[in-house]
Order: sequence, then structure tokens, then C-alpha cells
Amino acid sequence: MAKITAAMVKELREKTGVGMMDCKKALTEVDGDMDAAVDFLREKGLASAAKKADRIAAEGTTSVLVNGNEAVIVEINAETDFVAKNDAFQTLVQEIAEHLLANKPADVEAAEASTMSNGATVADHISSAVAKIGEKITLRRFEIMTKTDADAFGPYLHMGGRISVLTLLEGSTDETAAKDVAMHIAAMNPKYISRDEVSEEEVERERKVLTEQALNEGKPENIVAKMVEGRLGKFFEEICVLEQPFVKDGDQKVGKFVEATGGKLVKFVRYEVGEGLEKREENFADEVMGQVKGN
Repeated sequence: MAKITAAMVKELREKTGVGMMDCKKALTEVDGDMDAAVDFLREKGLASAAKKADRIAAEGTTSVLVNGNEAVIVEINAETDFVAKNDAFQTLVQEIAEHLLANKPADVEAAEASTMSNGATVADHISSAVAKIGEKITLRRFEIMTKTDADAFGPYLHMGGRISVLTLLEGSTDETAAKDVAMHIAAMNPKYISRDEVSEEEVERERKVLTEQALNEGKPENIVAKMVEGRLGKFFEEICVLEQPFVKDGDQKVGKFVEATGGKLVKFVRYEVGEGLEKREENFADEVMGQVKGN
């Protein structure tokens, strides 16, 4: 009897989109033969999920769930925006968010392997939803935050979950301010909290680009260095939230707004649906031809 490893189960799941428990059973049944396991799953009627495994799930939703001093931000993807607005999909997102917050798995792989209150793993629960909803669905990412009673979370959802932000103000219980900062981050998409977080490598790369730009503009070398440092200030303003003009009051920086709360912005997470994922290219002619041919 071949030993069924976690890597084999993962490979079969990636090939088929079927839940991990069913993948393990299939591999055990066929003594570890990967191709035979795929056929076994198809024969057992699990191909409805398997057929969708090679599709691109770049739509979906992001969500934030806060429970006292704990919060989770999550992105779950589907293939179409239509399904993302479906009640069954939204229920699935809520169920998974609640499970993540209650169990705090280390990463997506651990989350998928964890068992929900209904006895199914997260991976199997998603596979069941795939069979019912009819699209590929994936748990893409999540992050859990914790705070004390002296701190404040700022959850913000934009456009029904197209963008979600979760902020953490330390030393302030001003939840309204924390949410206002989250709204700003949703709009401006900064990369860092402050310039202290920007690596020296990234700063030097930008300094080099700005220097070349100034020289190409014909600026005298003796003033280029001073110009570059001035322009670096603009660079930090673009990527660091505390240095940006506040969207609700352009006369003050976000840093000053936060400072007025008596707290400190120590963390933020911003998720935008499908960012960094390859989008499916729709071709209406190909779609019609596929229907004509019965594909």
C-alpha cells in the first residue's frame, strides 16, 4: 500500500478542486495513483467541482468581522460578480469569517484543513458550495488582528466589499476615527504607515530615478541633490498614510488627525477583490461558438 502524503492530497485537490478529505479517500482507494484518483472522483460524481478547478476566480468579495478585541479581514473569490452578490455566497463568506475568527488558523492551508462546526473541513465546505453555486470558489487570504480594551479597530467596507480595510489604533478607543482612517486607506491605497517602514533599498531606488530625472531636465548638478530630497518628500506622501492629506480634511495630514485622538496607527490591512490575480478575458464570439458546439 502506497503512503498517501499531504503533498499528494494537495496536488489532487489542485487538479480537481475537490475537498481534501475526498481527495485522501480517492488516493487511498487507488493506492496513490494520481490519474486513477482523478477518474475515481469523477466516477463518484464529484466532477462538478473538478470541472471548475482550472477556471479563474478573480471576482468575489472581501469582508471584515469584528468580535470584541478580535477581528478578521478575509477575501473569498468567485468567477463572476453576479455570484459574489448571491445570498448563498455571502452566507458562505460569513460562515468562513466566523470560523477563522474562532479558530485562528496560521494560514490558508491550515484554514482549509480545519474542521468547521458542521463537521466538514473548510475545503470540503467550499467544495459543497461550488457544487451548489456552480462556480469555482477559493479562500484567497485572511488576516486576524487582536487589540486591548484601550485600543480601537476601524473596519470599513467599500462598494459592498470590493475593498475592505481594517485598521488598529493603539492607545485610543475612538472607533469613529479608526474607521475614518480606514476609509482614507480604502481611497488612497498607501503601502506603508510611515516612512520608517520603507526599506532603504526602495528609497535608494527612488532617489536614483529622481536624480536621473533631474539631470535629464538639465538641472545643475549642485542643486540636484537638494531637489531630489524635496521630491522624495512627495514620494513618501504617496506611499505612507500618515504623510498623506486626509481625505475628509485636506488641510491636515492623516498623522495629525491620528495624533489628535491620543492614539497611534500601528497596523492596517487593505484587501481589494482580485488585485494581483489574472482576470479572465471574455470573448463573446468564442462563448457563442462553444454553446453551438455543445461545450
